[in-house]
Amino acid sequence: MTTSPSDSAPCDLAVVGAGPAGLAAAVTAAGLGLRVTLLDAGERPGGQYYRHPAPGLGADRPEALHHGWSAFASREAALRDHVVAGRITYLPYHHVWTVTPGGTAVWTLHAVAGPDEAPATVRARTVLLATGAYERQLPFPGWTLPGVVGAGGAQAMLKSGLVLPGSRVVVAGSGPLLLAVAGSLAAAGARVPAVVEAAAYTGYAAHAPALLRNPGKLAEGATYGGALLRHGVRLLTRHAVTEAHGTDRVEAVTVARLDRDWRPVPGTARRIPCDVVAVGHGLVPQLELATGLGCATRPSPDATVALELDAEQRTSVPGVWSAGETGGIGGAQLALAEGEIAAHSIAGRSVPARLARTRTRLRAFAAAMAGAHRPGPGWTGWLREDTDVCRCEEVPAGRIREAVEDLGARDARTVKLLTRAGMGWCQGRMCGPAVAALAGGAATFEGPAPDRRPLSCPVPLRHLAELPAELP
Repeated sequence: MTTSPSDSAPCDLAVVGAGPAGLAAAVTAAGLGLRVTLLDAGERPGGQYYRHPAPGLGADRPEALHHGWSAFASREAALRDHVVAGRITYLPYHHVWTVTPGGTAVWTLHAVAGPDEAPATVRARTVLLATGAYERQLPFPGWTLPGVVGAGGAQAMLKSGLVLPGSRVVVAGSGPLLLAVAGSLAAAGARVPAVVEAAAYTGYAAHAPALLRNPGKLAEGATYGGALLRHGVRLLTRHAVTEAHGTDRVEAVTVARLDRDWRPVPGTARRIPCDVVAVGHGLVPQLELATGLGCATRPSPDATVALELDAEQRTSVPGVWSAGETGGIGGAQLALAEGEIAAHSIAGRSVPARLARTRTRLRAFAAAMAGAHRPGPGWTGWLREDTDVCRCEEVPAGRIREAVEDLGARDARTVKLLTRAGMGWCQGRMCGPAVAALAGGAATFEGPAPDRRPLSCPVPLRHLAELPAELP
């Protein structure tokens, strides 16, 4: 299904990311007559959501690990057809690290390609960013022990590698992903002693109209709840893992009840034996390419920052559209709808009313979900002074607090300059939300838009040396 970029005329549309939003946008745009180049850092289309086992693993029913597999399968088949017909150039293993103006109404996308990290460029008249999201982590004592993994990471191991992260897995954090992860792990043979949810599902009560307009989402939640009951998994709401214990790896976790602000309630701690903790507190939109272009952002109800988009998925930068989690965390169904809407807009067609209605309905549910699982300001109460917040640079909470209280740091950037928190390999993706919370004092994650970065991923120096001198 793979082809190579052309050095001739620019394509009509370059799509960055082959997850639900990017895949839907690419095949819809090609169907509307546009010449499309689809770039993705992964080996196969589907993104983080539609991960599937490598063919060599011989999985008979990869769809069994996914919700809504048919929506992906139909678009993957369409992608294959468009590639054969020459309407889509599909470039896997292409990690786009920057997008720059390349002339009159033309953009140049620079990518690191393949295992050899070869340089690659694509020229396009319009760009759609469908770069997805990554997991939000809130540190706790012991979270650097082997056996502590992301909730999404545990699910990825199962979907793409057909392996379990351990035999006894406590699933913890906040957000609806926890239910899906716990159900999948239990169905695959893991023992899940508990799902530890920091929020309370009563938070959805204030959004009853949005819930009633999305009966499918309610049914999906009921399905996950039924799976937990069948496998004997306890659901502990208003609880959090406040410490992981072990020597060479995780052996147990301490779980405590939380008050309404997510502060651990004294006297409620209990130990749960386990060999893995799968933890995550929702998702964070991945915006490096967009903010590097100067796209405007807005605060989201879950205390993350998302792109500001119009009714046709346009960003504030002319010629650049975006779809999916970059506009706020909302799930695969919403991403598929937004990808199609963007494609119609880019092709100069009217957006079908059904797509607009679907997006409005699903965005309302996403806002309810985001508000219900928004981290409370008291979560820093489970941090000790020696708890590493930045794992890459081994910066403990005490040093960040010292930068704020004694050295006058008032934002994450200043904390980074004083402590190196966020300067490691992940470039703040793992510790960024926590550092920003501690820098803000109230631990509410509020703050300015993400820093504009010239590079969205590691790039060999030889690529930079070969760039034209006039590149911004």
